[in-house]
Amino acid sequence: MDGSTAARSGPAIDASSACMLLVTILAFCLPLLVYAPPIPPSKRDALLETHTEIGLSRSESRLPRELKADAGSNQTQTRARTRIRSLWIYPLKSCKGIELHRSKVLPAGLEHDRLYTFARLVAPRGPAGVQTRLGPLGRDEEPARSWQFITQRQFPLLATVQVDLFVPDIAKARGRPSKVSESFLLVRFPWQDPGLRGLQTWAAVKLARGWRARPEKEFVLPVAFPSEGEIEARGYTREPVAIWRDTVEAINMETELPRELRLYLGVKDRLGLFRIDPARLRHVHRCGPALRDAGYQPATGFQDAYPLHLLNLTSLRDFDAEVEKDKALRVLDPRRFRANIIVDGGAPYDEETWKKFRFAPRPGSKREASTFHVSCRTVRCKMPNVDQDTGHRHPVEPDRALRKFREVDEGAKHKGCLGVQLTPLFSKTESPEDMESWVEAGMPVVLLERGRHVYIPQ
Repeated sequence: MDGSTAARSGPAIDASSACMLLVTILAFCLPLLVYAPPIPPSKRDALLETHTEIGLSRSESRLPRELKADAGSNQTQTRARTRIRSLWIYPLKSCKGIELHRSKVLPAGLEHDRLYTFARLVAPRGPAGVQTRLGPLGRDEEPARSWQFITQRQFPLLATVQVDLFVPDIAKARGRPSKVSESFLLVRFPWQDPGLRGLQTWAAVKLARGWRARPEKEFVLPVAFPSEGEIEARGYTREPVAIWRDTVEAINMETELPRELRLYLGVKDRLGLFRIDPARLRHVHRCGPALRDAGYQPATGFQDAYPLHLLNLTSLRDFDAEVEKDKALRVLDPRRFRANIIVDGGAPYDEETWKKFRFAPRPGSKREASTFHVSCRTVRCKMPNVDQDTGHRHPVEPDRALRKFREVDEGAKHKGCLGVQLTPLFSKTESPEDMESWVEAGMPVVLLERGRHVYIPQ
């Protein structure tokens, strides 16, 4: 019998048999894909081995995502004592914030707030504000460039960059050979590689983390300021970066950035990542308290101008009634205004008459009251137009309503105001250890002084 005859005499595989074979293979492989997906463990999983994530989850949040603008709601709040409703920090400027139940107050603001900022390397601007491309003699030469900070105003997808804070967990780290003492920031953003590789990652993520999961890129940043040895070893550089009209020398840690981040955000220039130097903070002047009044020189890091921002939900409810809603803006999310301290209660805009106040500690607490100087109203730019979940920017609202209904400060003509800027005050200022206080959700406001505010522009 020859080979061809033997081949014809073998068992035939019909369609039903082939289907059964495929089902058997899938039944065998599917559990392996679920319990051992073809993707490496995430950096988040690695951090959770020795650290605990700090912050409230969405289900634990004390912040309402929808505001009821009816009169009855505000009348109820007017009768209630003003209290802290929610606390927020933004370790990486213009990215997603972290909601806290309590936070330490330092001279430069809430602990861990605005430690980092992204910046882009841009050419100088001409007299009309147009970015120049030619040298002083008109030749095609590379002009001097400088680092300029970026926010959601230029790159709204920053709103979708997730930042998580991890602190050492003594119980988890017990028994490990090396000491776990550093805190870290985990930065994540949506990203799927093109082609077959991206499709494989997409499928693996769905199998491993659920249908709603999506592929991400992630990188880890230290919370602590790097030592000189770390700066040299990791290729960091000290460079000036501009924040509005201020320029501060900070540590450029762009070597930590994945290349995909610049593509995701749509940044065409070189993208940098700067860590504020605690020894080179920006002094607060203009509307802030003088050194003789505060007992120390107020300063801030990568915040816009003052150490903290306070927003009152009672005021926001009142303003919400003036904002035109549409399919792109159904509700006015308080997170759009990126406040550190969100209070609720009192009359709408009453906080704009405060000059000095404190948050009283709970009865029996050993912590001192945290006291603040109300430096000025918060003059709003167009950043609240950005949806903090999707990164989509509304073409007009709430900026239009702010300019139309909230032009209330004679120092900020043609601009809307909502919220107030704060500078911390301390009973003792002899040493850095003395200059600490705490704020906690539920603390009531104790008003110490009222007065008039006139904004002084930069």
